[in-house]
Amino acid sequence: MDSVEILGLVAATLTTAAFVPQVYKTWKKKSVEDISLTMYTVLLIGVLLWLVYGVNINSLPVILANGITSALLILMIIMKFKYK
Repeated sequence: MDSVEILGLVAATLTTAAFVPQVYKTWKKKSVEDISLTMYTVLLIGVLLWLVYGVNINSLPVILANGITSALLILMIIMKFKYK
């Protein structure tokens, strides 16, 4: 694994981890009042497209980051409907 791949994995970890506190807070408080469904839906579509791109170029950092982020975004969208 070269230094560019490591850099990508570090960036992927940080950008994906940024969503974890919001998911946790939403789950804990069961409050989605300030969550924008439109923003999360558009972001999910973009992240899924990045995931497809990552698979096509066989890039582990892109696949991991966008796969995990997709799961977190889907969870947020589910909670938006569940706790509405």
